[in-house]
Amino acid sequence: MTYEKVIWLEIHVRIKSETKMFCSCKNAIELAAEPNINVCPICMGFPGMLPSLNSEVVRLGTIGGMMMRCEVNKHSRFDRKSYFYPDSPLSFQITQLYEPIVWAGEVKVLVDGEERVFGIHHMHLENDAGKLSHAGWQTLCDFNRAGSPLMEIVTDPVFSTKQEVMEFLKELQKMFRAAGVSDADMEKWQLRCDVNMSIRPQGSSELMNRTEHKNVNSFSAIGRCIDAEFKRQKKIVESGGEVDQETRGWNDDTGMSTTQRSKEDAMDYRYFPEPDLLPIDLDDNFIEQCRQSLVELPIDKRLRYLSEYKLKEDDARLLTTDSSLTTYFEKLVELTKDPKKSCSYITTILLAMISESDEVNGVDDLRFDIAEFARVIELVNADELSSTNSKQVIEELFQNGGKADIIVDENNLRQKNDTGALEAIVDEVLADCQTQVADYKWGNENIFGFFVGQCMKRSKWQGNPKIFNELLRQKLK
Repeated sequence: MTYEKVIWLEIHVRIKSETKMFCSCKNAIELAAEPNINVCPICMGFPGMLPSLNSEVVRLGTIGGMMMRCEVNKHSRFDRKSYFYPDSPLSFQITQLYEPIVWAGEVKVLVDGEERVFGIHHMHLENDAGKLSHAGWQTLCDFNRAGSPLMEIVTDPVFSTKQEVMEFLKELQKMFRAAGVSDADMEKWQLRCDVNMSIRPQGSSELMNRTEHKNVNSFSAIGRCIDAEFKRQKKIVESGGEVDQETRGWNDDTGMSTTQRSKEDAMDYRYFPEPDLLPIDLDDNFIEQCRQSLVELPIDKRLRYLSEYKLKEDDARLLTTDSSLTTYFEKLVELTKDPKKSCSYITTILLAMISESDEVNGVDDLRFDIAEFARVIELVNADELSSTNSKQVIEELFQNGGKADIIVDENNLRQKNDTGALEAIVDEVLADCQTQVADYKWGNENIFGFFVGQCMKRSKWQGNPKIFNELLRQKLK
């Protein structure tokens, strides 16, 4: 019998506010230098300490929901989810079970070049727990991220392959970065994913018991987890058994998962309305201000680059991965009016230099003005600078800054386009290379590059090779 996967996700995304969700401690956007330095009596749950909701968390969370085309709930409230675990200093979590801040959205994704839409059930706000580190027989608690704000995004059960899941998560990451809602860096635990999966016979509408794999935090690990869990569940069912509904932990080093606990229902957490926080009531003015903060979706931008700029799919994907890079590219296109060449110079030259540099981490760190980069492209398009020499100019700009024209002239790189002067060079070369000329005319056309090279050498590499090519073909007929 053929079985199919049914997958849905619970995704935790760290909101990029300066402070935590209910206190003034520094939010865990970056990894702290030391354990337990960004804590206070409120986020540590000391007796008598009351939470105070961070309005910026609400604003960024609303924008995040809007980016996913969700319906904003004007009225939402918090609930208390009771559970004891060493990384939870409150012994409960403040979350939104019954009335989340947004409902029913969708995210557009390209999967193998095909445009797909995946449904969002809801997104709610909640506070994060701390971090446990296991060392030998000891467990160490770091509460720096306890109380940091999270968006928990719950998808519909709409995924059937690991490719769909990974492309969806990558698109979500780009979306939140573009909107400034979160950096969604998986290595810094700013984006974590719980993978829920069930299998069923091909064509059936009934689901078997599901499993949940907690906190899988890399795209590749998620793919491996899905593959392994499908094989495990299929083996159980085909042997006549029943998959236990449970929470499992994924070990990416071994490529295996292990049972953690039976899957809880809502009643196990004893949810009740959070008594220390008022409900959230959003007015029309607040919602409109959030809507005005929205940016173009990265996938819409990518599709626009493909249709309007005629870029290759890989280039369009690369240029929309990072919002700073996207902004830089669009500014460069405004200056050069040449999207393809702007793309080429960024992706093949500039990004290569950035990746090799210890000091420059991105386009925001560049030492030269974007207008000078555009000037290099203009000089190439005007045949005043060769493509080969343009890289030398960009390297000098990258290392020391300066002005493109000054660098070109100081290094004698400006290309000569005086047809009369270049024709004289061609005549000299042909006169001095009679043996090669005869060889060419007898049919050895492979020697043509030799003539171009000799002309470039005599012009001290400043002659326009296009003009040399044209003149040589005319004279060697």
